[in-house]
Amino acid sequence: MAQDMEQLYQQRLKRYVTAMRNEKPDRVPLRPFVAEFTAKYAGYTCQEVTHDYRLAFEAAVRCARDFDWDAVVGNMVYVWTGLTQAIGLKYYATPGLEIDVNTGFQYREPPEDEAFMQPEDYEALIEDPTGFLFNVWLPRVSTEVVDAGSPCTYRNNLSFLKGGMAMLSYFGAFGPQAQRLRTECGTVSAIAGIFKAPFDILADKLRGYLGLTMDLFERPDQVMAACEALMPHLLHVALSGADPEKNVPIGFWMHRGCVPFINRQQWARFYWPTLKPIIEEIWRHGHQVLFYAEGKWLTHLDAFLELPEGSIVFHVDHDDVFEVHRKIGHKFAISGGIPNFLLAYETPDKVRAFCKRLIDEVARDGGYIADASAIMQNEISIENMRVMTDFIRDYGVY
Repeated sequence: MAQDMEQLYQQRLKRYVTAMRNEKPDRVPLRPFVAEFTAKYAGYTCQEVTHDYRLAFEAAVRCARDFDWDAVVGNMVYVWTGLTQAIGLKYYATPGLEIDVNTGFQYREPPEDEAFMQPEDYEALIEDPTGFLFNVWLPRVSTEVVDAGSPCTYRNNLSFLKGGMAMLSYFGAFGPQAQRLRTECGTVSAIAGIFKAPFDILADKLRGYLGLTMDLFERPDQVMAACEALMPHLLHVALSGADPEKNVPIGFWMHRGCVPFINRQQWARFYWPTLKPIIEEIWRHGHQVLFYAEGKWLTHLDAFLELPEGSIVFHVDHDDVFEVHRKIGHKFAISGGIPNFLLAYETPDKVRAFCKRLIDEVARDGGYIADASAIMQNEISIENMRVMTDFIRDYGVY
């Protein structure tokens, strides 16, 4: 049995890697990025899998085994309340606490005047990003950590102890989870490591979108300098968690560079010059990056073509997957593009029809990995998930 699972795992790994290298495997690989869908399928609430990562891990394993997928992420419900509450993070709304038990966790961006980084903080961030995050940013995002120079408290000290223990517990559990997927399901862990663009760090967790929008006009040189200061740190984070075997890609969730958040001139001045060199350096180390392109990125596809061939896998969200394939499919593998709305609310026949066209037009020569457009939460129909999986497995044979 163990030998059979290992043979299945190696078969799936070869299939997945071959498609990501923009080549033709034996059939189209299935790699659904399933989050709260796993809870729905396993009979848990969103609250349960957010508060107890062991249940989230179990739900992912159950889905991987029952649906017979080629690759999944060990847990896409990445917010674990045990960690966020240990350090008192303010920017997550978790199910069963701030939101309904059957709603996935939410990110709460503060008002512009309460942004976790203020305009006057740019120089401190540019001079020492790590020092700024530890001494200034962390006390602002935590209910427990006191400001630098303020009297220390028992809860401040305890938050670091609890936070460290929680991080060791949670992130240390992903290795055994990957091994469990391999030995129990023959399923590949779909990504390794994480990366974010410098511009997205500023927009998501520091200045906020509104604050950064104003900064692009009022202090553009500081914005650029801040992005440049973050570059080596983000490269280090990406490489430190990358797959040592250089098979599966580094996950890159793309946010504020898409249409309509910034215009083309801002993209060309700030976003791309501080992103492209990092991707090239990651590729120089032999690692692909999964461009999980949330939103619309068609405007920027010509820029992506500047990257080395095969250096990225482009995941399609709101863009037209057929047009994306026509534009960049000759150079990079593509994943996703199956609308979440289709999987959630449409009929099985419509799911089959779309998947057939997708295979006929996008996957006909290889270089395609089957997945929904966006991370799948609990609105996705279990029936339609089975239909998509079964149809692609049967029809997507080369």
